[in-house]
Amino acid sequence: MIEKDKFHIFNYIKKEEYCASMDGMRYMLKKHKKKVQEEDNEEEKEVLLVTIWPEPCCYAKTPEEKKQRMEFDFSADGVMEAADWLNEQYIQQKPLWDLSKKLV
Repeated sequence: MIEKDKFHIFNYIKKEEYCASMDGMRYMLKKHKKKVQEEDNEEEKEVLLVTIWPEPCCYAKTPEEKKQRMEFDFSADGVMEAADWLNEQYIQQKPLWDLSKKLV
């Protein structure tokens, strides 16, 4: 599980993607520019894009259908919300993560 009091990666993801794994579940947090329609014009908004997928493969070698994504505000609070979501997904999909560990 991600310990939120030690999960201070916001400044890192301002510049780089952050990848890690947790007992069979791999995840990546990155800054993503998203086009948003606001009134009469289209603007780009930065969001925190979080992707999870099962081990053993890296992001590039994992088929898209095995990846799950969620967007959060691109802020320190958004990182904390992402940590909560990652912990929830780890618990809810534990059989998948356990199975993927056996494939390594």
